[in-house]
Amino acid sequence: MTQRPDINQLSADQLRALATELMDSLDAKDQVLGRKERALVRSNAIIEKLTHEVAILKRHKYARRSEQLDAVQGKLLDELIDSDLAAIEAELDQAMTEEEKASRPKQQPKRTPLPPELPRTLIHHEPENTQCRCGCQLKRIGEDISEKLDYVPGEFTVERHIRGKWACDKCETLIQAPVPPQVIDKGIPTAGLLAQVLVAKYADHLPLYRQERIFGRAGLEIPRSTLAEWVGACGVQLQPLADALRNTLLEHDVLHADETPVSMLAPGKKKTHKAYVWAYCTTPFSDLKATVYDFAPSRAGEHARTFLGDWQGKLVCDDYAGYKAGFGNGITEIGCMAHARRKFYDLHEANKSELAAKALETIGGLYDIERETKDLPPDKRREIRQTKAKPLADTLHQWMLVHRQKVPDGSGTAKALDYSLKRWEALTRYLDDGAVPIDNNWVENQIRPWALGRSNWLFAGSLRSGQRAAAVMTLIQSAKLNGHDPYAYLKDVLTRLPTQKNNAIDELLPHNWKPAIPDKV
Repeated sequence: MTQRPDINQLSADQLRALATELMDSLDAKDQVLGRKERALVRSNAIIEKLTHEVAILKRHKYARRSEQLDAVQGKLLDELIDSDLAAIEAELDQAMTEEEKASRPKQQPKRTPLPPELPRTLIHHEPENTQCRCGCQLKRIGEDISEKLDYVPGEFTVERHIRGKWACDKCETLIQAPVPPQVIDKGIPTAGLLAQVLVAKYADHLPLYRQERIFGRAGLEIPRSTLAEWVGACGVQLQPLADALRNTLLEHDVLHADETPVSMLAPGKKKTHKAYVWAYCTTPFSDLKATVYDFAPSRAGEHARTFLGDWQGKLVCDDYAGYKAGFGNGITEIGCMAHARRKFYDLHEANKSELAAKALETIGGLYDIERETKDLPPDKRREIRQTKAKPLADTLHQWMLVHRQKVPDGSGTAKALDYSLKRWEALTRYLDDGAVPIDNNWVENQIRPWALGRSNWLFAGSLRSGQRAAAVMTLIQSAKLNGHDPYAYLKDVLTRLPTQKNNAIDELLPHNWKPAIPDKV
């Protein structure tokens, strides 16, 4: 312990130095306390927000509702609320300090024992070293057994984890292998079962109440409320992967963007309103194969600007006004030739217009050149476009200008011509860059799973559930683009995620993923 100086024996200079040192020390302590106070305020704000959200969801779930949904919609809403509650509980757990976690009342879940007739795989966990620190050899005195439900498509099995207890007769030391980390601590599902539930819900478009029936036919009753809790917890764990993939996507100079409506239901109400899923992906010419979905409560352009942030590059999109604000901030608009072609196609289908047929024929010539160059490197593709496609596009442009003077304003033909003429610069920018595609069809293909899901889900139950779906479907769709089986990918990722270091999270992204098969004894 440092001895305090005798103030009476110090000179004036020494007293000033001591006072300065004490003031500096107080300033440093004030800064540390200030940081801790700000962190505490932020943590309390998060906990208060999530606690309020939990209260609202529980009221919607358990309180009487004056406006009742039909049976199918009610099942969908209940499972979405259960998923949201589980996700909030997981986020609350992350926000709490160790002291707060320790002070929470411990809840012992009451689970029905797993059916004894299911086949069991024994997995032994023993200490690497059974030598006591005192030098004696440890003796095995017992074991702890826990069971987890696994699922290989079409068949349930049980993993029986056996953790031997080893004790020293001399010093009474007791050691035991640690509990293997899981995505859901103390839960019964293995990573394989969780992957199956997620893939069935988000890739095969099976709501949880249907999965409940399927599992029942396979010999095991799993309440959809339990399935919903698993989905919510997995969504929280997988969100950092979706965020990391977004950051990787925004490192590329050319991106596609599109959006599609999804009905979103406010819990406790009978009506739905339009929310939107925004899809962003790399081009077919890019080395990175990735699609990232963003769920937003509206179609406002601010959602696209928030997602893209400071990104500056070439954005292939339709003519939606929501993207326009970004075009003045370093983003270059790339028009979609397929949209321009569609105007002439509709005109031709309506009245067999010869003018529309001529436009379709010329645009078809541009697409023939694209098919010819699809497997070539960007510099060679640009060279061929400049040689063959640019003269054809210039001829088409002049032809459109001439004929626009001959048709009356407001006619179907005028509208088809105006659509292309007003956007001609954006429509033809692809000619000057071999890395840019001719149209936005690629992202429209990526957004199709949401269109298929709409007819099965009927609606998203909340903004949180929509964002969770966006994160999981981001990983599933990107896994498909990279040639992976989504089930195998998610099973491996959910197995490794609890022990994966934050600075190595990119190893689990679909374009980097290499499966790691755990050893079973």
